[in-house]
Amino acid sequence: MRTTKRRTDSPPPRTANTEVEVLRGFLDYLRDAIARKVEGAPEPRVREPAVPSGTSLLGLLNHLVAVEDATFLGAKVTDWQATFRPDPRDSVADIVTRYRETVDRANQTLDGQTDPGAPMPGRTGRSPSLRWALTHMIEETGRHAGHADIIRELIDGATGR
Repeated sequence: MRTTKRRTDSPPPRTANTEVEVLRGFLDYLRDAIARKVEGAPEPRVREPAVPSGTSLLGLLNHLVAVEDATFLGAKVTDWQATFRPDPRDSVADIVTRYRETVDRANQTLDGQTDPGAPMPGRTGRSPSLRWALTHMIEETGRHAGHADIIRELIDGATGR
């Protein structure tokens, strides 16, 4: 029988007032929310598809590792659908750690970037602006955090951010 776990909501972040600080504050808020949503989710349910499309809770976080890596660190992804399928040898802790480490590396790239209109640092050729990259990651992470909220509640009743 599924039990409803206590809600652990946290309010939106208080940030400084520059555009980049506000965007980074909200992105970090969402990043933490989805990582915490996956942490502690029970095996094997965390990797079982929760919907007909095959999406699983662990697959969502695995996908976000790839999106962070591509958006902020310049990695090339050839099969985005494959990023939703974590390696069966990877534990929940492995993927949460990989996500947090990728976020840390992305934040190191972002540190010191203050011009939202500037191209992403360290890129050759055509590069999105910092504003676009941050907004895209807020949209992507927020979208999948919402999916994760629903899937986690279906798995064990846990709700909240």
